[in-house]
Formats: sequence, C-alpha cells, structure tokens
Amino acid sequence: MDDDLRSAAETAIHQCLDLGDDESLAVLTDDKRESIGEALYAVASDVTADASIVRYPPAAQHGEEPPAPVAAAMRDADAFLAPTTKSLSHTRARGAACDAGARGATLPGITRDVFVAGLDADYEAIAQHCADVRAQVDGADEIRVTTEAGTDITFEPGDREFLSDTGDVSEPGSFSNLPAGEVFVSPEDANGTYVVDGTMMPHGLLDGRELRFEVEDGFVTEISDGEVREQVDAAAEEVGEDAYNLAELGIGTNVGVTDLVGSVLLDEKAAGTVHIAIGDDAGIGGDTDAPLHLDGIVTEPTVYADGEEVELPR
Repeated sequence: MDDDLRSAAETAIHQCLDLGDDESLAVLTDDKRESIGEALYAVASDVTADASIVRYPPAAQHGEEPPAPVAAAMRDADAFLAPTTKSLSHTRARGAACDAGARGATLPGITRDVFVAGLDADYEAIAQHCADVRAQVDGADEIRVTTEAGTDITFEPGDREFLSDTGDVSEPGSFSNLPAGEVFVSPEDANGTYVVDGTMMPHGLLDGRELRFEVEDGFVTEISDGEVREQVDAAAEEVGEDAYNLAELGIGTNVGVTDLVGSVLLDEKAAGTVHIAIGDDAGIGGDTDAPLHLDGIVTEPTVYADGEEVELPR
C-alpha cells in the first residue's frame, strides 16, 4: 500500500470513525473498489482484532439494496465503511444498520484520486461551515435557488429538518458520506426549474453541457437529457412515480474541494455549489423508497432562505 492511500485510510479510521481497539469494523466493498477496501481494512486491523472485509459484485444502480450477508455485516458491526461502485447511502440496509447503533460512512463511486484528495481535509473546518449554513437555513419555510444558467426553483422543507454531513461518525448510529461536507434536506415540496451544469451521472463532468429539469409539486416532470431520463424511467417501471421524486437539496461546505473532477461523491461537497437529487429520500428524512438517487451539481448558485440571501462558504 502506498503512503497516500494509507494516509487517507488513517484519516477515515482515526479522525472520522475514531475507531477503538475494543470495537468491530466491517469494510463493505466490491470487485472494482477492492484496493480502497483493503487499505481501510489494513489500517483498521492495526487498531482492532475485530475487523473484517466483505466483497461482492458491483450493483447495477445507486441505491440498490446489497446482498443479505453484506447488510448483516453492516448491521452487526460497531462501525462500517463502504467504498463501493454504487451508493449504499440511501439503502434500507444502511438505514437499518444505523438504527441498530452501527456508525459509519459510505464512499460511493470512490476512486483512488478522490479518496486521497477528499480525505485530505480539515474536518473541524467542514463542521464549522456546516454550522454556519445551518444557522441561516434552519426553520425557513422556503429555500429558493437561482443561477444565471436558468435555475429558479423553490423548495419547501415543511416539517423535515436540514441535516449536516461533517464526516464525524464517532457517535453510535451516526452516518456520513466520505469525502464529507454538505448541509441537506429532503423537501416536502418543490417547484421550478433547475439546470445541472457541473457533474451528473452517467456523464460525469459536463464540460459546458447543461441538463434541464422541470419540477412540479415535488416531482420531476421533464428531463432534457435522454440518458438520465432512461435511468429514471427504468426505475419507474419498478416503483411508479416515486422514481421522479424530488429527493434532496444539498449545499456543499467543503472548501478543500476547489475544482470539480467528475465524481459526484466529491463534487457535491464543493463549497458554494448546490446539488439536487431525484429518487429515493427515505435515508435522509423523506418517505420515498426508490431504487435510485441521482444527484446533479449546480454551480454558482444564489440561495435564499425566506427571501434572505444565504452566505455560502467559498
């Protein structure tokens, strides 16, 4: 294992998890992310004798439920880390694990470069930026996002709270993405237009392209891009209109992410950006179960909370 990979793994094990020598850790990975899983397992094994690694074939879609043995390993451990090709963040398995008291983080779509760059961060500063944004948006009846590219959309959180992803998963039941750095909510309602001009799967970095989405009464009604529309339509064959649910509004707070690289996991954390997601929100405070969660990053947004401009970290 090279020094950069070990250093990133040590940040995850020591700083984010604060893993104890009397605790168990499950590393859940797949065939395409094995090297990162092995790095985390190696560092964890230096801390505790009760570390394990479970590998399975990559899932077909973000949010797809993992095999039962993977879900059981996550649920039964004190802590877990999941570097996988497709996200486990919004799965029932991950939610059940945290409900059972396990704490941990998912690293969906992680690559070596993103792992090394994204874990080289000041997580105390990230936590402070999250607190600063939360202070401005908590309790707002309406959050409006606009951009010069054509975004103009209003979200109503309703009774749902904004949450913070700071990377600190030291408390039982706590959960984060790694790399971390966002404030997010699953809104009860949303209406308007948003234009993704940063990063979105399956395309990665859009490089000047713009994807347009129309939203009405909390559902995405029009998608300008054929490939994204095909993904959502395919999910709709399984769950109906829930696949079109406007699932999330997120605000990036990681000032260490200075350039978008085409990885949703990293780019959605970039300070001063907004990301908006379609599909599943049951894992983040909503009530919609869907077999996908598609984030699109919106650059250079202006955000208003009940008409007052929100000062975003830059």
